Amino acid sequence: MTTETATESVVSLTESAAAQIKQMIANVPENAGKTLRVYVESGGCSGMQYGMTFDERRPDDVTGEFFGSDVLVDPFSANYLRGCVVDFKDELTDGGFKISNPNAKQSCGCGKSFEA
Repeated sequence: MTTETATESVVSLTESAAAQIKQMIANVPENAGKTLRVYVESGGCSGMQYGMTFDERRPDDVTGEFFGSDVLVDPFSANYLRGCVVDFKDELTDGGFKISNPNAKQSCGCGKSFEA
């Protein structure tokens, strides 16, 4: 169920994450026609932090499709995100999107930043 423009998956989505992304695209008019982008940038308490936004595809993006939802990753972020899994939990405590990164030397307690 996965198609990538690269030879291996950079970021994958769980079924629950894919379902939540589809719902966010359908229910928020400004997300219409856009794709989930997962990226990293400098910041956070551990040096690098994760980000997610709905965006247009760029020519050098690595793309993937999981359970009917697409994901975009730029080449810079791909270096830090290779092998990551994005999950979603609909829970009152500790709910929301979570990124599991096998490349992180350490992550902060909030789970939104990491050390490469």
